[in-house]
Amino acid sequence: MTAEARAPRSRLDPEPVSRRDFLGLAALWAAASALGFALIGSLRLPRAAVLSSPSKKFRVTLPESLPAGQAFVPPGRAVALFRDAEGVYAVSLICTHLGCVVKSTPTGFECPCHGSRFGLDGTVAKGPAPQPLPWHKITGGAGDYVVDESANVPQGTRLKA
Repeated sequence: MTAEARAPRSRLDPEPVSRRDFLGLAALWAAASALGFALIGSLRLPRAAVLSSPSKKFRVTLPESLPAGQAFVPPGRAVALFRDAEGVYAVSLICTHLGCVVKSTPTGFECPCHGSRFGLDGTVAKGPAPQPLPWHKITGGAGDYVVDESANVPQGTRLKA
């Protein structure tokens, strides 16, 4: 069949799309899609993507049966409270090396990330931790205490019980 033998085109048949028109339409759709995604992204900006954190000051009740020298770790907190003959004190459980939460052991604390070891009073027993665990300010009495994780006190500072 030759080109002359084809049936005549009807006026209702769609016009063939040229390559130039197709590429122009594709570029237009790509630009519109990019602007749409940018608009969706900018609508999310006014909302803060920050999670609320618990207060740095919290109330804790020490169990009466807590033996001297044994750590009491309140649920959801990175602090250990101790009771001994001199009083009550709070030691941070955040490793001074890279900020991992240390785990309590019978002899003190151990960092699961890089192996630092600390004594029950927070002193460094084995590195790579450069400094001892900080002690936090503690107030209150008669078994009910308020620990302030944002206020550090010198090591050895106890609240008289």
